Amino acid sequence: MDAIELLLTRQSDSNLSYPGPNPEQLEIIKKAALKVPDHGGLTPFRFIVVEEQGREKLGDIYYQAAIKEQQEQRVIDRAKALPQRAPMLIIAVSPYQEHPKVPRIEQIQSAGCSVLAMQQAAFAQGLSGVWRTGYFAQSVEVKKQLGLDEKDEIVGYLYLGTPTVLCTKPVRHKPEDFFSSL
Repeated sequence: MDAIELLLTRQSDSNLSYPGPNPEQLEIIKKAALKVPDHGGLTPFRFIVVEEQGREKLGDIYYQAAIKEQQEQRVIDRAKALPQRAPMLIIAVSPYQEHPKVPRIEQIQSAGCSVLAMQQAAFAQGLSGVWRTGYFAQSVEVKKQLGLDEKDEIVGYLYLGTPTVLCTKPVRHKPEDFFSSL
C-alpha cells in the first residue's frame, strides 16, 4: 500500500478479532509511533501494550475504578469486557513535562499523532484498529493502577486486530466544506 492510498483509505474498525499484530508487525507499529512531530524533542508519549492476560488485568482495573469512582451500573457491568474487544490494545499516554516553549497541548497533540501513526501502520499491514477514549481514559483510579501520575494524560486506547467485517466506509466529507483560503 502506498502512502497516498493509506491516507485516503484508512478507517477505524471496531469489529476486531484474532490475529492481532505479530511481533514483526508490532515492531513496525512501535517504530511508526516514534516518528511523529515532537517539538523540543521531549518525546511526550509512553505506551503500554496489552494482550492476552493483560486484557483481563486491564478489565479488572476498569472494574475496580468504576466501583471506586461510583460510576453508573452500566459502566460497572461492561468494564471487564471492554479490553476483550480486540486481541491487542496499546494505551497511549502523554506524561506532561513542564517546558517553557512546549505547552501541554502540544505534548498531548504529539502523543495523539503517535496513535494515528500506529493505527495507520497497522492498516498498512492488513490489520485494523480503533482509537477509543471515554471515561476510562479520564479516570484518576485507572491512571493510578497503571502507575501513571495524575497529571499524565491517557490520550487513548488503540484497539488492534483483524477486521471481522469487510466494509469500506463511504467518503463522508468534502474538502470544500472544511477548507477556505485567506
